[in-house]
Formats: sequence, structure tokens, C-alpha cells
Amino acid sequence: MKKLNSRTTTGVAALSIAVLALSACGPDTSGDEQEAGEGVDWAEVEPAEEIVFWSNHPGGSVDQEEELIAAFEEESGISVTLENSGATYEETSQGFQTSQGTGATPDVVVLSDATWFPNYLNDSLLAVDEVLEAAEVDTDGYVEALYEDYVYEDSHYGVPYARSTPLFYYNADHYEEAGIESAPETWEEVAEVSQQLVEAETANSAFSFPPQEEYPAWWMQNLIWGYGGSWSDEWDFAPVSSDETVEALEFAQDATDDWASVSSGDPADDFGSGATSQIVQSTGSLGGILDTADFEVGVAFLPGGPEAEGETPTGGAGLMISANSEPEEQLAAAMFIGFMTNTENTAFFSENTGYMPVQQDADMSAVYEETPQFQVAVEQLERARSQDNARVFLPGGDLELSQTLQSILTNDVDVAEEMESVQSSLEDLYERDLASELE
Repeated sequence: MKKLNSRTTTGVAALSIAVLALSACGPDTSGDEQEAGEGVDWAEVEPAEEIVFWSNHPGGSVDQEEELIAAFEEESGISVTLENSGATYEETSQGFQTSQGTGATPDVVVLSDATWFPNYLNDSLLAVDEVLEAAEVDTDGYVEALYEDYVYEDSHYGVPYARSTPLFYYNADHYEEAGIESAPETWEEVAEVSQQLVEAETANSAFSFPPQEEYPAWWMQNLIWGYGGSWSDEWDFAPVSSDETVEALEFAQDATDDWASVSSGDPADDFGSGATSQIVQSTGSLGGILDTADFEVGVAFLPGGPEAEGETPTGGAGLMISANSEPEEQLAAAMFIGFMTNTENTAFFSENTGYMPVQQDADMSAVYEETPQFQVAVEQLERARSQDNARVFLPGGDLELSQTLQSILTNDVDVAEEMESVQSSLEDLYERDLASELE
């Protein structure tokens, strides 16, 4: 059995800035074209003999993808051409948008949680519910929170594939040195054990927050959800400046004055070197951290708050079907994405990349035996919660949030005033870029 591979680019590292692609390649929603796939009698459709799959090979997974494709071809008789769609999710999304109407659009494409929505607005994606049923893909087996990331207006536009969540990491050697017996379960307990770590002088910092460039708005949803806040409630942006959100961020700001710091780069580097004792980082970083750390790495569920028990934001990428493909190709594509993400194959993909298994019944026992920390990450999926619209669907939303978090965590600014300004900015972005498209 292979050990979890290191990943220089995590499934979430490129997640956030992709929303900017909507501004660069704005949606063409003119006209009232019939929704792709609508009215197709799938019982009368025969799957195509050939399809094209675009992937940026998340987590360096090209070898795994090629192996799974070969198995699918042998089982189904359908030929799959794998094409490199770019180095990142953004490049894949922009290339997919550019390919529309050129005759070179793939049948299946890898899109992240933040890049699929602009393509939905472009009418580029097929609603997959009916075609998956026709392909006899049982969607009930998917981890619910992961599958629901692709739903909009009661239709799904993809299935989960290369998925990850944040995880709480701690230096077990530092904990032992400071007399800490167990990982904290709440943010209040994080503050308590961090004070112990500071007093024991175990590291330069007891806890490190990510800088703006490392997408702090992603995992810090856990913190604000724990206090009962959020970045948005669907397209209502009032929660971003609510008392609950402000209280959570004041907690974080106070922490940086006392027991926490803000990393200058990737917090995983600081943690792996022993410079900080605790971080929250992607599960996709686990392999790399285990490879570099010369201490015992402890992991735990994300902490809870006064209003919620450690809710965990999702991240990563899914598999989508082109709306411009012919029904025969779409049916073959549905068979393919069902195969790539079935119980056996998601376990294989997870074992070799470090991504989460997307099926509830995936057998990960061999991985757990080799890397017991990974079991904690998978079990935490029970707490998974889809991200707030303001971060993953609103063009420029994550950038606005991340810039503000950087200011709050590194400066003595009034949190309530900052978040009121953010609310106004998010509302302006929505009115400018989305409101008319979603009417």
C-alpha cells in the first residue's frame, strides 16, 4: 500500500481566486435557450464510444487518473481521451469557458467549488440528476455535504471528486512539554492550551493564522460559524457584519495580541519546521507535513464555538459534464464520472493523493493503518458544511474577505466597522456582477 503522497498544491490552495474568472470571462446569459438536457429521453440514448476528459490532475494525480481511465475503458468499452487542461483550477475553468462554441469543448471537466458556478452562469454545464439516474449512478452514497456543493436551484451540476477540508494540527511534542493532555475541542480551549504553550516557550508562536494569500476566509468560516455568524446567508450579506461574526473575529484579533501570530507564508511550513505549535490547514497538507516534521504530528476535529460544534467547510473539485456535448456523449460522461467516484475508486484515489473519499462506504482501513491521522480527517466529514455564497460564488468576494481578515489580524482596527464596510462591498459586487444574471 502506498503512503499518502505529499502535495505541493492542495485541493484548496487554488480555490478562492478562481471566482475572479467570472469578471474576466463574464457569463453570457443572453437569450432564453432551453436548458441543456431538458426533455431528453435518456432511455432512448446510447452512450457514445468516445469522450474527452479535461483535468488539471489535482494533487499530481495524472497516474491515478490514467489507471482509472484504463479500467473504465476495459469495463465499458468507451474510450476516454485525457487532456491536460492547465496547472490550476483557474486555468481549467478559463479554458473551458473559452472553448465554448469552438467544437473543442471536453465532455467531462474538473472544476473547483469556486469555478463551477461561473460556468453554470455561462450555461456551460449540464444538470446531472437525470443523466446520472439514466447511467445507474447511485448518488445516495456520496457524502451529502460534498454532493450538495454542486446544487443550485434544486439541480446538481457535478459530483465530488478531489475533495478536502481543513483540519486542526498540533505538535504533540510541544503539547507534552507544556503538560497538555488532549487537543482542544472549542476555540475557548484553543486559547487556554495556547496560553500553556506560550508559558512553556515551546515555539515562536502557539498558533498561526494564514495570511491573505493563503485564503484565510476559507477555514475561518469554522470560527465564525462556531459563534453563530457567517459570510452570507445565500445572497443576503447582512450576516457578515452581524454581532456573531464580529464577536468571532474579535476573538481572533485578540488572539494575535496574545498567543497567536499571522504567518508570512504557508502556515504548514511554519508548523512543519516547529516554529508554531498549532495551525488549521487543509487535509491535503497532511502528507507533506508528515514528510517534513521531525516531531509527532497530532490532528483533531476543528474546534467548536458557543453556537456550533466544529462545523467544517468543504473544498476541492468535482467532475462536471458539458452542456454542449451531444446526449450520447453526456450519457457516456455520466457513466465515466460515476465510475471515477464509486466506492472502490474514490478509496484508491484518496489513498494515493490524500484527498477525502467522497463515498460514505469507502473502505479506508488500509490507509488508516498506515496513516492514522487520516482517519480523523475522514471522520470529520460528518461535520462538513457547504461554504457561504459570499466566498465561493460571488466574484471577488473571497478577495474582499481575505484582505479584510489580513487587516483585522495584523492591525488595531475596529472589527465592527471593518465588517460593515465588507458588507457594503459584497452587496456592491453582487449588484454589479450577479444580480441581473440570477433574476
